Amino acid sequence: MKVLVIGAGGKSGTELVKRALAHGHEVTAFVHDATQYTQTGVRLIGGDVLDADAIDAAVAHQDAVLDALGGKTPYKETTLETNAARNVIQSMERHGVKRLIVISVMGAGDSVENAGFFYEHLLMPTFLRGAMKDKAGMETAVSSSSLAWTLVRPPVLSDDAATGHVKVVSTDVQPTHETAHKITRADLAEFVIEQLDTDTYVRQAVVVANS
Repeated sequence: MKVLVIGAGGKSGTELVKRALAHGHEVTAFVHDATQYTQTGVRLIGGDVLDADAIDAAVAHQDAVLDALGGKTPYKETTLETNAARNVIQSMERHGVKRLIVISVMGAGDSVENAGFFYEHLLMPTFLRGAMKDKAGMETAVSSSSLAWTLVRPPVLSDDAATGHVKVVSTDVQPTHETAHKITRADLAEFVIEQLDTDTYVRQAVVVANS
């Protein structure tokens, strides 16, 4: 499958690219600064996610798009992910590319029910306050589209080694009040890549965790 990874230079994007290659997919990595990207075995495109023409060129001829965008300053207000998602959606609809999987964040939508006290009352209104608003805008754009989308909402992310165990804690179709704590980026990436071969969570938002 031809897969475009947007935000391939970030920590989560890097794991997505590695897992996609391991699964035998043909990967296009879209990054802001191509001169700083070192992953081999991919088609590399450098550009700005807010440049509709650059996104359109990257989306053309793909089978699926994975969006791993995330800001380095999640406490600052921005519309980067929301506007980027709109560019991606428009290009996908134009080129007939249907499958879109986006990494969001726990706390978006009704997944606030899966956040523990510390996450909900300390992280979300402080460190994550800017990101939460942008993720909400992005999710609205994605869920309003005609695409075969999946929103993946992880809790706290870690750079630990993969555990090989990912639990779907809750979905917006079958919500729970179970608390999600953390997940490794490697496990998150593996879950995302596995969704390319299944429609189990198409047009759903899911909370995933190791524990």
